Formats: sequence, structure tokens, C-alpha cells
Amino acid sequence: MSNSERIEQLAAAIAEDVYIDIAKWHLYLNDARLHRPLAEKFYPMLANGITSADVSKVLTETAIAIGGGKREIPLSDLIPNACQNRLLSILEEFEQ
Repeated sequence: MSNSERIEQLAAAIAEDVYIDIAKWHLYLNDARLHRPLAEKFYPMLANGITSADVSKVLTETAIAIGGGKREIPLSDLIPNACQNRLLSILEEFEQ
């Protein structure tokens, strides 16, 4: 299986379970078109084993434009801790 197929599989797994929470409104990452870019960032990291610190770092470094680009917020501030933990689990399962 090619890397691009594996990235697509990882993106699909992320899309199903991980969401942004704004005022208790859940926007899943596939609806926000963020699942593929995150999969592309995480996939190369899987070879060395992924940690919660790795997940936090990537989410913190991923800036999300809001208000028509008036401001950017780190993705880590928008994804609840439970979803970040689920993301780590998805990544750990995927690397096996």
C-alpha cells in the first residue's frame, strides 16, 4: 500500500472521531477540511512512535483562522482534551 493510501486511511480515521468544540457545537475535522492536513503531519511521525507531547505540539502549531482571518487560534485550543486523547489513540492504533 502506498504512503498516500495510508495517509488517506489515517485521515478517514481522524475524521470520524475528532472534532472542534465551539460553544458545545461539534465541528468534525472532515467538515472543517482539517483531517487530511493533520494526517499528512502525523503520518511521518508514526515511524518513531507517537506521544501525547507530539500530538500537542502539532495541534498547537496548527493555526486556524477565525472571523474571516481576523484572528488565528491554535487547533489545540479548539479540540477538547477527550478528543485529543482519542486522536492519540487513533495514531497509536494506526502505527501498529
